[in-house]
Amino acid sequence: MTRKYFGTDGVRGRVGITPITPDFVMRLGYAAGKVLAGEVDGGKKPVVLIGKDTRISGYMLEAALEAGFSAAGVDVMLAGPMPTPAIAYLTRALRLSAGVVISASHNPYDDNGIKFFSASGNKLPDAVESAIEAAIEQPIECVPSERLGKAKRLDDAQGRYIEFCKSTFPNELDLRGMKLVVDCAHGAAYNIAPDVFHELGAEVVAIGNQPNGMNINDHVGATAPAALSEAVRAHGANLGIALDGDADRLIMVDGTGRIYNGDELLYVMARDRIAQGPVAGVVGTLMTNMALEVALKDMGIGFARAKVGDRYVLEILQEKGWLIGGEGSGHLLFLDKHTTGDGIVSALQILSALKRGGKSLAEATADLVLYPQTLINVKVEPGFDWQKNAAVVSEKESVEAELKGTGRVLIRPSGTEPLVRVMVEAKDENAAQEMARRIADKLAA
Repeated sequence: MTRKYFGTDGVRGRVGITPITPDFVMRLGYAAGKVLAGEVDGGKKPVVLIGKDTRISGYMLEAALEAGFSAAGVDVMLAGPMPTPAIAYLTRALRLSAGVVISASHNPYDDNGIKFFSASGNKLPDAVESAIEAAIEQPIECVPSERLGKAKRLDDAQGRYIEFCKSTFPNELDLRGMKLVVDCAHGAAYNIAPDVFHELGAEVVAIGNQPNGMNINDHVGATAPAALSEAVRAHGANLGIALDGDADRLIMVDGTGRIYNGDELLYVMARDRIAQGPVAGVVGTLMTNMALEVALKDMGIGFARAKVGDRYVLEILQEKGWLIGGEGSGHLLFLDKHTTGDGIVSALQILSALKRGGKSLAEATADLVLYPQTLINVKVEPGFDWQKNAAVVSEKESVEAELKGTGRVLIRPSGTEPLVRVMVEAKDENAAQEMARRIADKLAA
């Protein structure tokens, strides 16, 4: 289904350029309000919760959304800076009509976006997003004054969410004796994440917790974990935890400064879960390292690949009735703990697994040796279809024959640029590089 404004994770773009402008966002709020109002039973007034990350543009976009919802007759609750998964949780816990997050996640500060959650704390179904897109094209017709929406602050939103995060950690365990460095990416979890781990007993050193509206994700957080590695070593910490700007992804660092990605963290969780009982399966993506797939199958755990994006991981988890999935980028899902990816909750699951197993992160991942991956981006003409290029297809088949099932080839076009991405995964790094280059050369020819 083709969408004009909604991508895989809401509406996103550069601030000041359509669709991230005050006038468009007001229309988006109005359209969403009209669609939501049509879904509320019994004539009740719909109520939506709005949260945001720490970008300076959040103030402007929050006001525009509030105006749009009010004009549609929808009441608004304002949570202020809050992680994306916090809005999903609070929307469900407070029995609200929908949740809205103003964030561009791991992007630079001059990007922003709008994403929605349903009353159940899940991302909106495609049909609802399509209905909102259709409504955007209609003129704003403000409801009568007596039906206008009201706005109010949600008291103690942070405290409610902190308690929820702590509730996902086993009651019989604590974090006493652990020293953690927590990198909040100058983002939405800056005054939440350190408190969660501290209240569970850890000694916490917080970095990336001084947002100024323009430093979100700037050389800190899950997309730039070198700062965390350095801080862990400098403070002699046991572990480091890095979140991104809206705190829905997680990267971890051990006491030596070694970085662990989402594939490795999924492996830790799968081993912990299967030690407690059967695990039906785990969902990764097309980019998930093949070593993880092999390791899971050796443990008797099913594995499925989704398209890149946590939205698609969630779809397959729900289809199969499985509970665990994620991406190498650190979007991890534990559906028995939360309805969406949550960096803080994910970190607590890893910490509980390490506590239960009595192992360090290095020890818990010692049996997983990731295959080297080579990724090459090749510029192509707009609309280029590599599958219709006989030379590229032939080279891909030749590489796959050489790998004999001990590696993978993935060729996929970029969704935003005239690029084709070539990824080759093999047990030997030199082989992966040489094979990827051969395919890339055919694409560039």
